[in-house]
Amino acid sequence: MRLRVLTWNVYHDAGDPRRTDLLNRTVRALEPDLVCLQEVCDPRRGGQLVALLAGTGLRHTTHQTGVLGDPPPGTERYGGTAVATRWPHRVVEVREEHPAGAHWWTLAVAVDVPAGRLLLVAPTTPWQPEAAAARERQAEQITEIDQRHRGRLPTIVAGDLNARPGEAGIRRLCGSPALAGSGAGFQDAWAVAGRGPGHTWSARNPTAAAEMRQTIGRPVRWRIDYVLVGRLPAPRPDGGPRIVAARLVGDRAVEGVWLSDHFGLLADLDLTADPGG
Repeated sequence: MRLRVLTWNVYHDAGDPRRTDLLNRTVRALEPDLVCLQEVCDPRRGGQLVALLAGTGLRHTTHQTGVLGDPPPGTERYGGTAVATRWPHRVVEVREEHPAGAHWWTLAVAVDVPAGRLLLVAPTTPWQPEAAAARERQAEQITEIDQRHRGRLPTIVAGDLNARPGEAGIRRLCGSPALAGSGAGFQDAWAVAGRGPGHTWSARNPTAAAEMRQTIGRPVRWRIDYVLVGRLPAPRPDGGPRIVAARLVGDRAVEGVWLSDHFGLLADLDLTADPGG
């Protein structure tokens, strides 16, 4: 089967009030099957998530605030991570860690897609540039969650990982030879099927440039948003899942409005089942 996966940091409800409607229009046109959104306003404090997904066919949703105990720090301002799927899903694990100045959450859901059960992992990572060690620890945690819950289909990890491709956490997830024996072996959809640098947080976006001035004090062009596609539980004669395409979305203004401070990432996957399996 073909599967379309979208991840997008939607920048909560800051800025131009037209953004939510324009984001919804864009998502409807893309017709994704699995969506991971970051910085979505807490549904208990407003209807942004409902408005973003109206008319998309993504009827099954989980926001991190609905499965955690106390609201995470910054939720009122920045919102949190949400997953939305075309088919039913159930939460199989939620992890929260807050070591020494960093804070992260990992949400894992099992999705009943037509070809079988698929594990979707949506991490909320610490954003600070100096938090690379925490992001690497979260990457280790993601591999453990994958090992505990993966289904017959490959696990998908999608989100704003706040790390560039060379960072240890990304290399650990993607099975870098430098981390032999510890990598999870995920495929980076952009590295496989994208064209160009794939920057998702870029100073050419005026909204992102303004955030950069406030947070890191300089303009950058970084690829920090990912769709990662995992290994199958057992080898398959046809080589396993195929990443057909990967492209940026929202990487230009719509009707004069930049849709977010991040560009979204859309990946098309071929998960056709092995006839012998």
